Amino acid sequence: MSDMKILIEGSGKHCHVTKETLEALYGKGFELDKKKMLSQPGQFASSCKITVRGPKGETKMSILGPCRKYNQIELSLTDARPLGIAAPVRQSGDLAGTPGCTLVGPEGEVELENGCIIALRHVHLHADTAAKWGIKDNEIIMVKCGEDGDRPLIFDNVVARVSADYADAMHVDYDELNAAGLLGKDPMGEIIKK
Repeated sequence: MSDMKILIEGSGKHCHVTKETLEALYGKGFELDKKKMLSQPGQFASSCKITVRGPKGETKMSILGPCRKYNQIELSLTDARPLGIAAPVRQSGDLAGTPGCTLVGPEGEVELENGCIIALRHVHLHADTAAKWGIKDNEIIMVKCGEDGDRPLIFDNVVARVSADYADAMHVDYDELNAAGLLGKDPMGEIIKK
């Protein structure tokens, strides 16, 4: 392996909401609690769960904080199918033309016109790490993983997201983590420049 090693983290279904949506679901003045801090600085999982309803079914999922400027529901292909939501693979924030759903909280419901995606696999890199490795923001790379297991593979079409506010980590959904036999481990991957 080269020295371009990155921690691979699995991301389960979750949602990001605006302050207005949060208050519509939970009541005026409601604030998210910080149940668990996540690897990216300032990001956290709250204990708040909402129901996400699609054309065919519904599921519960956690709200991640802090609140954002847009509502975004992140699913895996396995999550989306029973909901009847044909979510496209997109980079976070690229929500134009995506399907919507209904969010149901203890105090109300919110109809979303769009916002359901399957997150494009991506690597968060601190600006210093990216400079050291010669990787630019939005560059498409590959990540090799699972060499010590039964299901080694190379993830292609991985977008590098670079910022001084990021901590180094790759994010994939549980479908992808399972495909490489990495669930329940703290796997490392090797970045390969294309």
